[in-house]
Amino acid sequence: MSNAASPRTRPDQGPGAGGIFQRRYVLVTLGACALVFLAAFESLAVTTIMPLVSRELDGAGLYALAFAGPLATGVIGMVASGSWADRRGPVAPLLSAVGMFVVGLLIAGTAASMPVLVAGRLVQGLGGGGLTVALYVVVARVYPPPLHPKIFAAFSAAWVVPSLVGPFTAGLVAEVAGWPWVFLGVVGLVVPALLLTAPALRGLPKNEPAPDGAAAPADPAGQSEPGKSEPAQADRQPSRVPGALAKLGLAALAAAAVLALNLSSTLPGIGGLLAGAAVAVALLAVRPLMPRGTLTARRGLPSVILTRGLASAAFFGAEVYLPYLLVERYAFAPTFAGLTLTAGAVAWASASAVQGRLGPRLEHRRAIRIGAAMVLAAVVLALATTVLGWPAAVAIAGWVFAGAGMGLMYARLSVMTLALSTRENEGFNSSAMSISDSLGGALSLATTGIIFAAFTTAGAGPAGAAAPFAGAFALTAAIGVAGVLVAPRVARRGAPN
Repeated sequence: MSNAASPRTRPDQGPGAGGIFQRRYVLVTLGACALVFLAAFESLAVTTIMPLVSRELDGAGLYALAFAGPLATGVIGMVASGSWADRRGPVAPLLSAVGMFVVGLLIAGTAASMPVLVAGRLVQGLGGGGLTVALYVVVARVYPPPLHPKIFAAFSAAWVVPSLVGPFTAGLVAEVAGWPWVFLGVVGLVVPALLLTAPALRGLPKNEPAPDGAAAPADPAGQSEPGKSEPAQADRQPSRVPGALAKLGLAALAAAAVLALNLSSTLPGIGGLLAGAAVAVALLAVRPLMPRGTLTARRGLPSVILTRGLASAAFFGAEVYLPYLLVERYAFAPTFAGLTLTAGAVAWASASAVQGRLGPRLEHRRAIRIGAAMVLAAVVLALATTVLGWPAAVAIAGWVFAGAGMGLMYARLSVMTLALSTRENEGFNSSAMSISDSLGGALSLATTGIIFAAFTTAGAGPAGAAAPFAGAFALTAAIGVAGVLVAPRVARRGAPN
């Protein structure tokens, strides 16, 4: 009898039955997770040390831009990587993105002023954005749909080790050797990551047929069952796809608008007008880069993309101010303030692993609704802690819920995006999801930066010192409310899981 039993008689041996570590996938899995590990360590480390960097370089005015800037330029990297991957496959975009990421780290690590450090962060963003999209296309090209929840759960799990040691290590290195070595040390992680990834990349196809079982993606939202209505099938296609140069131009315009939004607070008198215009330009520029109906929360794929952006805006817009709050208001050392990020990241990875194991037993809509509510609750706790002077432990414990909420919904949003994509638009839709992710966070950080700076200038005394943080958390809480309202629209009413 042949060892290759048919899926009809032996479903346990169908595509993906052996998991993401079976022989044909193990190198891709290890290589991709190594790159996620690299990005995770950098993100958590920089968030931990930035209060110290801002103080030493006298860069409080550029604090928010140091976070929002990379997210803004990441949009350009995402668009370029998505278009490139659709034409030539994900290998070249992935290698180029990693190289750009390293260049940015080197610039930031050798910076002697805050503007130079921000410039390095902008270059990092180009590479980081391209890396994210390229990895999503790798997943779509290599793994069959039954394995998508597991590989995205593995990506979340790749945050566990850096979340455990990253913030503490970054704070310790900054205190002992100096903060530049936090950036330069991450460069040292690139070599082993690339060595591990190289064999996997050599085995990736460029634009060959998808692996068995991946040719016709399943639709977890129940929007495109065979023989059903044509509008459901239309959700799989981007309604308008500008040319490659047009997409890059729009991405650059959106990034420039976000940077202008960050700088608007430095222009008295016209700052408010410039800020409003910058937000409008960013949204108009990004609109053609996403499926039709994204900005109006149309049910299905558009709301999947929008929910991703709102979740990022609420979570990351609050996260960067939490260690800052602990250092400035509660006199935490950077080493221990970073442990808050550790708790949230571990909860994120754990919840992602749980949702991966539950699979279809936990329907996508429910996971996303629960996750959005948990993020909102955590931000509200951070706001209450700031305003009411509660113990820091309340905000820290709340951030565990925020991480768990993100873990529940992030992987499901990724799975739904790929399931609603065809081979021809995997890059476009993956890029749209990542753009929403980054642009949501960038706009949130830029706006919280304006609010933080305004309250810092106007505040005086203990109550005034708390006002900047309260303003930042209040805005992200409002975004969290929007996320809770949009989350149920990720699938049509009555659609099967």
